[in-house]
Amino acid sequence: MKNIFTCLLLVSLVNLVSCAQNNNPKMNKPNNIANEKLKLSEQEWKEKLSPEQYYILREKGTESPFSGEFVFTKEKGTYKCAGCGEALFTDDMKFESSCGWPSFDKEIAGGKIIQSNDNSHGMNRTEITCAKCGGHLGHIFEDGPTETGKRYCVNSGSLSFEAIDKKNSTAKLESITLAGGCFWCIEAIYEELKGVISAESGYAGGTIKNPSYKQVCSGNTGHAEVVQVKFDPNIISLEEILEVFFTLHDPTSLNRQGADEGTQYRSAIFYETEKQKEIVERAIHLLVSNKAFESPIVTEVTAFTNFYTAENFHQEYYELNKEQPYCKAVILPKMEKLHKLFSTKIKTSHP
Repeated sequence: MKNIFTCLLLVSLVNLVSCAQNNNPKMNKPNNIANEKLKLSEQEWKEKLSPEQYYILREKGTESPFSGEFVFTKEKGTYKCAGCGEALFTDDMKFESSCGWPSFDKEIAGGKIIQSNDNSHGMNRTEITCAKCGGHLGHIFEDGPTETGKRYCVNSGSLSFEAIDKKNSTAKLESITLAGGCFWCIEAIYEELKGVISAESGYAGGTIKNPSYKQVCSGNTGHAEVVQVKFDPNIISLEEILEVFFTLHDPTSLNRQGADEGTQYRSAIFYETEKQKEIVERAIHLLVSNKAFESPIVTEVTAFTNFYTAENFHQEYYELNKEQPYCKAVILPKMEKLHKLFSTKIKTSHP
């Protein structure tokens, strides 16, 4: 294969805007989140939190409906755990609800929230707590009005809010959805890059809503395992995103990456704007014309329609399971290649 970097560098010069896993894997939910937990004595918690925050977070209390600070908040920003500062939700996950408490249809990926049975007060509910500090947040219900069908009913007192600094943040974020085999691999790669705000594993390109991993693995839904990459184009361009993509997976392998075989493992790019489509097609044209690969590129270029977030245990899988045999055998070599070839694009630290 010829030097892909030289080919894709040409895209930037024209001044455009800018993992194989087993077919039937048996996976356990990552259990090393506990290693990152914040542990304080109850006296330390009382000194750290306000009385209202302590009542909710540590004593599993509930604030009165419509009394919380964030019930009607519409400002852009991130909702964090008031106990430890862990980012839990963003403003685009919030929706108006008549229940009287802040409501969200999903959480930030990465196992940041733990669900457990709650049979208190004569009710059977699912409690949600912060994975990092164990603070009580509220409950989750299956009656949400959006495509996720979820309603995270959260106490305002369990949250803090970090608004986007409009004066210092002039960049408009972009997102592109990529399929290149196992989403564990693709997600791990893009989490490392400067300018990438988030990389979330999920499913796209299929025919049913909210598919499960089992359904997608059957090959009957038409979905591909994908990663939705949100990035700041002032820091990393789409051309650079594509450079990494075409370097670290095989775009000539039809419906297969390594040992993973099936349409769910196909190579695909789901663009969101005509400008993105133009950049993607130009990049592929340059690769083809420069004969970067011996075999034809089979990467699908398709307009984005829907993205469905994968189950929680798929998020940040490599980061949480580096000692797993699959991670060592398949993902680690890709990460080593990433660091070798794109060393200047790697984040110096992670949030």
